Amino acid sequence: MHDLADVFNLDLGPDGRYGYAKLPLYFNEPGRRMPFLMRYAGKLAGFALVTRGSPVSEDPNVLDVAEFFVVRRHRRAGIGSRAAALLWNRYPATWIVRVSAGNPAGYEFWSRTIARYSANRFDSTTRTGSPHGWHIFRFNAAEGA
Repeated sequence: MHDLADVFNLDLGPDGRYGYAKLPLYFNEPGRRMPFLMRYAGKLAGFALVTRGSPVSEDPNVLDVAEFFVVRRHRRAGIGSRAAALLWNRYPATWIVRVSAGNPAGYEFWSRTIARYSANRFDSTTRTGSPHGWHIFRFNAAEGA
């Protein structure tokens, strides 16, 4: 949340953290919400939160990358792309990745990673939003890798 505080105008809570209200759901709704940790050289390097169903799709079985984070010291080393590919290979399905237009580095990462993984077989659309619009990628992981 710290990385996106400027993008979404987030403030620290009274406990000094940004918080993430939906986080407990990822441990209480197995099959619907799935948390994943990324490790590099045995150390925690990031995480992904995946949801079955997406706010931008009526398909209840589509998989949505709700959150994806790689710690700064491990960025641009291929860890995020590798983690995304492992995730998509583990769950061959239709996937959606949503990226805020206010996050150009995230857009660059996802457009490159999805294009490479899917051999350029993906759809990309935009949606309005507040405070920024959204880039939405949709692809079938069963056709990738």
